[in-house]
Parts: sequence; structure tokens; C-alpha cells
Amino acid sequence: MQFDVVFQTEHLLMYLEGTWVALQLLISCLVVGGALAIPLALMRVSPQVWLHGPVWAFTYVIRGTPLLIQLYIIYYGVAQLDFIQARWDEQWPWTAFKQPFFCAMLAFAINTCAYTTEMLAGSIRDTSAGEIEAAQAMGMSRAQAVWRIVLPSALRRTLPAYSNEVIMMLHSTSLASAVPALLDITGAARTIYAKYYLPFEAFITAGLIYLTLTFTLVGLFKLAEGKWLAYLQPRAA
Repeated sequence: MQFDVVFQTEHLLMYLEGTWVALQLLISCLVVGGALAIPLALMRVSPQVWLHGPVWAFTYVIRGTPLLIQLYIIYYGVAQLDFIQARWDEQWPWTAFKQPFFCAMLAFAINTCAYTTEMLAGSIRDTSAGEIEAAQAMGMSRAQAVWRIVLPSALRRTLPAYSNEVIMMLHSTSLASAVPALLDITGAARTIYAKYYLPFEAFITAGLIYLTLTFTLVGLFKLAEGKWLAYLQPRAA
């Protein structure tokens, strides 16, 4: 093992840059995907076919295809369309498709949006009838009950499942290295491997970074669950 090569300043800085890129991708896709998932989840539970049908088709397709294929379709397909390339120098939002980071973030956001939509829709369906009846008894309209009671309750109860989704998206950021000019943690490991032919040292270091980030996320979600899901814990006699 030649970990002294990995611990050279230039290589540590490369891993640090890759970690920063991975965290930026993770946070960006979670914010965008989460914001889109809330209205889509409400559409998903709607009794109207014209509302829940398109959302079902979207989540079915996205969850049924590999994330890497989705990334390739956006970066090598959509971003390379003549229509977009003719406008990506000056017209927003097409200018964003020039950036590898945006293409990767868009693919990750769409993917996590589909999974989050289904998780949140499931929590909405499982909302206790008593909560809804209490809202109606207080004179709330349907929209008020959804906004003040159903949605906050569903968001809290989705936390345990959503924590797994966040961790999976963290690991999925390793696919970002498939996009040229985008250096993430795995991309840094590949660079060292190609330069020095040290696969174990390079990828073990990358794995340890992912492991550290994963444990950090698990700890943060445990704190969040302890705060917002405390009422679900069994009470001591």
C-alpha cells in the first residue's frame, strides 16, 4: 500500500475539491427535487386521473430506468440538441446546459424528485382520519387542512424513508464523474488511479470519504427525527 501518494498535498486538495462538488450536487438536487416533489405528491394522491396519471407515468419511468442512463440522456442527448446549442450562449435557461454541473444536477434532481414524490404521496395517504376530522371540526377548508395538517404531518413521517433517499443520492453523485470536466470524489480517485496505477489506495480513500459523509448524514437525520418524530416514540410507563 502506498497511501503516501494519496496524502500528497495536491491529491488531498483534489479529493477536497471532489467532496465539495459532490456536496454541491447533493444539496442542489435535493432542494430542486424536494421543491418539485411536494406539488407532484399532492397531484399523485388526487382522485382526478388527469392530475395523478401524468405524475404516475413520470415516477414510473424515472424509477424504472437507471440514473446513469438518465444522466447520459440529459448531457449527451438533451444538452446536445441543435435547438439548445443554438441558444445556449445567450438565452436563459438554455445557457445552463453549457455547464456540466447543471446537467448532472438536473439528472439527479429529476431522479430524486420521482422517489420523493412517491414517498410523500404514501405518507399523505396514510394520514390518520382523526387528523382530517379534527381539521374539519375546526372549520378548515380542504386546502387549509392539506396545508396546515396533512402536509406537515406527512413530511414528518417521511423523514426515516427520506433519509435513505438522501444517502442513496449521496452515493449516486459518484456517477457525476461520467460527465467530462466534472471532478467529484470518484473522479479524483480515478485520476490518481490512472496516474499512478494505485486502485486500492485511490478508491479506498474515496470510500472512506463517502463513509464519513454517510455517517454525518445519518447523525443529522437522527437528530431531526428525535425533534420532529418524538411524539411517535412510546412513552415510559
